[in-house]
Amino acid sequence: MRNLVTFLLLGLALCHALTTVMGYRGNEEEDWWREREREEEEQEREGRGRYPQGEDWFVLQDSKRVVQTEAGEMRIVRSPGGRILDRQLHMGFITMEPKSLFVPQYIDSSLIIFIRRGEAKVGNIYKDDLAERTLKTGDIYRISAGSAFYIVNTGEGQRLHIICSIDPAESLGLREFQSFFIAGGTYPTSILSGFGLETLSNAFNVSSEEVEEILSSQNQGPIVHLSESHEPRSMWSKFLQLKEQERLRHMKRMVELQPREKEEDGEEIKWSWRKLLTSVFGTENKKEGGTRKAPDSYNLYNRNPDFKNNYGWSIAVDDSDYSPLRHSGIGVYLVNLTAGSMMAPHVNPTATEYGIVLRGSGRIQIVYPNGTAAMCRKVSEGDVFVVPRYFAFCQISSRTGPFEFFGFTTSARKNRPQFLVGASSLLRTLPNPELAVAFGVSEYRLRNFTDAQREAVILPTAGVAPPDKKEKMRTEFDKVPRVIKNFGNDMIMGFD
Repeated sequence: MRNLVTFLLLGLALCHALTTVMGYRGNEEEDWWREREREEEEQEREGRGRYPQGEDWFVLQDSKRVVQTEAGEMRIVRSPGGRILDRQLHMGFITMEPKSLFVPQYIDSSLIIFIRRGEAKVGNIYKDDLAERTLKTGDIYRISAGSAFYIVNTGEGQRLHIICSIDPAESLGLREFQSFFIAGGTYPTSILSGFGLETLSNAFNVSSEEVEEILSSQNQGPIVHLSESHEPRSMWSKFLQLKEQERLRHMKRMVELQPREKEEDGEEIKWSWRKLLTSVFGTENKKEGGTRKAPDSYNLYNRNPDFKNNYGWSIAVDDSDYSPLRHSGIGVYLVNLTAGSMMAPHVNPTATEYGIVLRGSGRIQIVYPNGTAAMCRKVSEGDVFVVPRYFAFCQISSRTGPFEFFGFTTSARKNRPQFLVGASSLLRTLPNPELAVAFGVSEYRLRNFTDAQREAVILPTAGVAPPDKKEKMRTEFDKVPRVIKNFGNDMIMGFD
């Protein structure tokens, strides 16, 4: 009996101790939340809340021209900073005149290039071998950080327009990205110029005078003309006009230090150039009879849309479609909305989305996590925008024509956007009883509200709905404001 009483007393003491500790922890947690709320209120009063302020944060306007020559230019649009972005991506825009060359270089960031318009030949080093690809409109292609590459506009009488992602994850952090020009002269300066003449003379096995001549001849900039109408035929022009196997044959002969030979036109190519080209493009093949297989490009316009209806279509490319994306951890998307249609309000739970308007105009609406409007802004061709991960948003095409936009996401995995409105929306998937209680309305009323839209993903508006649906949609839309009022003032669901 005495043991039983002792045991009960010990149990009561333990319960009292646990209650005291839990109460203390509960009070401590409540104090922490109160302190957080006070800090947030103070930040809001001072105009520096948790979220980025102003629509300009989401429509990127920090543009800088980094290359400009007679043969072309390159400009970049910087990604904004901030903790709400899971990853920064800059966007680059390259324009090249017909028959021009973006000289060989490597940079401290990986690139995913998209041929917006024109045709190009891209050469880069892949596992110590030269890989060349002919790209056309709609192609995407990845270039690794630190991999030497060059770009040639091969289109006849047509400018080349390229959009590219610039991933600073591996960058030195000196600027948006850092170029290291392999070939150059006085402008741009080759990285070889930093070595002493004697060092280069011994390394190339040529005279110091020849080294100095080679490294001081080019002064036209990073993008140069290849046509004879601008400058005398350069060694780069001659080299690029050879077939790939002939270029590789020249490199192999150079490595073997065979005697100089004359080309069919009687002009002699200096072996010092061949040595320089070999240092750029790699040594002879390790295996006779072929080179390592480099990844091909991937064309967005040659595949069927992932989703398509009468109001538009969308394409999303991930690493299961194009394996090189896996190395960058970046996805690609392309959306086309017909006049007046809408990409339904949705959330990207896995990635931040960077985009550029390719054609037409429209409106983008973005919502803060607290349910207030972050942006409702008209965008047109050339505008660059960003939507942070988890933020709800939608795109609405103007009634004057199609609205097309392209961009990159910060994940190469299959993107599974969560739609908030439409036949495939979360409100259709989640159970009605719980939703009805959460909204404070009856299940019947909620079901009528969520089932009113029969389309999914890309939605019509009353102005573009088929004739048999227009009157029904107008009647259903007229009911929406009254329902929303009953949901409470914190619920914001508005369409222009």
